[in-house]
Amino acid sequence: MKIENESQLRELYGYPKGRAKDKVLNHLEKHAINFVKTSPFLVMSTSSIDGKQDASPRGGSQGFVKVIDDKTLVIPDAKGNNRVDSISNIIETHRIGLLFLIPGVDETLRINGSAFLSTKSSYLNLFIEENNPPKACVVVSVEASFLHCAKAFMRSRLWEASEQINRDTFPTMGQMLKDQLGTKETPETREAMIERYNKDL
Repeated sequence: MKIENESQLRELYGYPKGRAKDKVLNHLEKHAINFVKTSPFLVMSTSSIDGKQDASPRGGSQGFVKVIDDKTLVIPDAKGNNRVDSISNIIETHRIGLLFLIPGVDETLRINGSAFLSTKSSYLNLFIEENNPPKACVVVSVEASFLHCAKAFMRSRLWEASEQINRDTFPTMGQMLKDQLGTKETPETREAMIERYNKDL
C-alpha cells in the first residue's frame, strides 16, 4: 500500500511520546552549544522555492561553526566548487536544516531554522585566521534544536575501524567522473586529487 496521508502514516507508526516528543527546544542550551563547539563536520540541508533539495557536507577544525548566542550560529562558506547550490537555496527560501556529527560519538545534533547569507565584517572576522577565509557566512537563527539517538550509527558501525573499506578496492573520484561524463582523458589519481585539494583547504 502506498502511504499518502498523515492518517495512514500515524496508523502505521503511531505518535512520539516521552523524551522523543519533549526533547525539541527552540534554542541552544549548554549541551547543544558544547556539541557544536566540539563538532568538525555537519550536513547542511536546504531547498529551493520550486522544491529542489540539496544536502551538502561542511567541515573544518573542531568548532568551525561559531555560536554567537543561544539562538544564532555562523557557518563559514568555505572555498568550494562554486556550484553554490546550498547558499542559492538559502537566498530563495531562508530555510535550513543542520546535522552535526562528532567522530566517535553515535549521537547527532539536529538544528532547524531560518538563515541568510552575509558578508558582514563582524561575521567574516570570526574566521580571519583560517588558511582560506570565507567570502561569506551563513547566519542561522535557531528554531528547533534536539539530540538524535544513536541507532543509525550503531547499525552502520560508522566509527569502527573494522568497518573501513580498503580504498584500493573502490574507484577513485577521477575514475568515477570519467565514467559518468564519458570523457577520454586519463582519470586523476587519488594522490593527485589530495594534493590539489590540500592547496585549497
